[in-house]
Amino acid sequence: MDHLEQLYRHWLQDLWGGDYDLAPEILTPGFTGHWPDREVHGPDGAVEAIRRSHALFGDINTTLDVGPVIDGDRLAARWTFHGTYQGGIPGTTAPPGTRISFTGHDIFRAEGRRFAEYWVVSDVLGMMTRLGAFGG
Repeated sequence: MDHLEQLYRHWLQDLWGGDYDLAPEILTPGFTGHWPDREVHGPDGAVEAIRRSHALFGDINTTLDVGPVIDGDRLAARWTFHGTYQGGIPGTTAPPGTRISFTGHDIFRAEGRRFAEYWVVSDVLGMMTRLGAFGG
C-alpha cells in the first residue's frame, strides 16, 4: 500500500473515527484545511473541525467509495459519510436519532510523510435536505 494511501486511510477511518491523538502524526504543523465555510490551521484546527461534526452526528462511519487516486504529492478520494443526527443544526426538522448519509470529495497535498493542505467538497445541500431543512 502506498504511503499516501495509508495516510489517507488513517485520516478517513481513524482520525474521523475519534482518534484525535493521531492528528500530529498525519498532519504537518503548518497544515491548512479549506472547509467550505472556514479555514483551519494545524492539527489542532483539524481536530476541532472534526469534533464539531461529532457534536452534530453520532455513530459516524465514513466509507471510501473511489480512490484514493494519487499523483505525486496529491491525493483525491470520494467518500460517503454515515451518521446519526444529534440535533443542533438551525433550520432542520429531522428529530435527533435520524440516520443520514451524504457524499463528498477530499483533495490533499502532502509534504514529506504528512498532509500539509486539504480541500473538501461535500454535499451539504443533500445533507440539509435529508435533515428536513427544505421540506424534504
